[in-house]
Amino acid sequence: MPLSSIGRLPLLLIIITPAMWSANYLVARYAPGIVAPHLLAFLRWSMAFCLMLPFAWPELRREWPQWRREWKEMIFLGALGMWICGAFVYIGGETTAALNIGLLYALAPVLIAIASAWVLKDRLKGLQLVGLLLAVAGVLIVVSKGSWQTIVSVDFTVGDIWVIIAVISWTIYSVVLKQRASVLGSFARVTVITAGGLLVLLPFTLAEIAVTGLPTDMSMALFIGAIAAILPGFGAYQAYAYLQQKVGAARAGLVLYLGPLYTGLLGWWVLGEPPQWYHLLGAVLIIPGMYLAMSIKNTATTQRAK
Repeated sequence: MPLSSIGRLPLLLIIITPAMWSANYLVARYAPGIVAPHLLAFLRWSMAFCLMLPFAWPELRREWPQWRREWKEMIFLGALGMWICGAFVYIGGETTAALNIGLLYALAPVLIAIASAWVLKDRLKGLQLVGLLLAVAGVLIVVSKGSWQTIVSVDFTVGDIWVIIAVISWTIYSVVLKQRASVLGSFARVTVITAGGLLVLLPFTLAEIAVTGLPTDMSMALFIGAIAAILPGFGAYQAYAYLQQKVGAARAGLVLYLGPLYTGLLGWWVLGEPPQWYHLLGAVLIIPGMYLAMSIKNTATTQRAK
């Protein structure tokens, strides 16, 4: 079954979604010393919510009698996706290296695949598993810069605990988002989830401001927040929710594997750091691996669709 058969829009989103998420690596790199983690997460999601709401409003107003019954679930998903997967990564980034974050986030698609097989019966089988392993190997090559000694000599810090919690939270978010049906479409649903995340973020943000104060350079803090809102916020989350509907949680999670490759390209473009041989080798493994994992029809997903 050719990968293109999943549809043009899902195929396009598979390509561009990890690029939008990769912008968050640059945000995490520049944020320390400029804007505190919870405030950055709150700025990111409040701006993203303002972008989403005009498009989602007609559906939200039309379906209000039905979707208001889902408010507890929306707040729960908002806590997972916007608070923990937002602020916790920024907190972790203050005390841990980018390599550590890359290694830990490489676990996310594997955890999602395992959880999806257990909860959703959305299994990767045969060549799909081979593709998953190829993609894992490619990610490890990229984040370790082609040196096994780099991986085994990684010095884990307290920041890694924050990132591990975020990875686990993202796994739960991905599975629950697919498991729990909603009367809303993917776009409107993520908009409400974002509102729930802001409700959870607000008291933590206010407490953080009371301790650390507001940023001295508020214009730069708002600029960083806007980048995080438009790309890894508005764009990536909406695209990911749509992909989950079309290809399932396990295969949608595989788009995270393209992140290290896109980060290398962004580093070349923005930071003047050219790609190295290990980026090419990683791509040779990741791209075919994703093709195998996503191009073979998932029987469990097909049966549910029927």
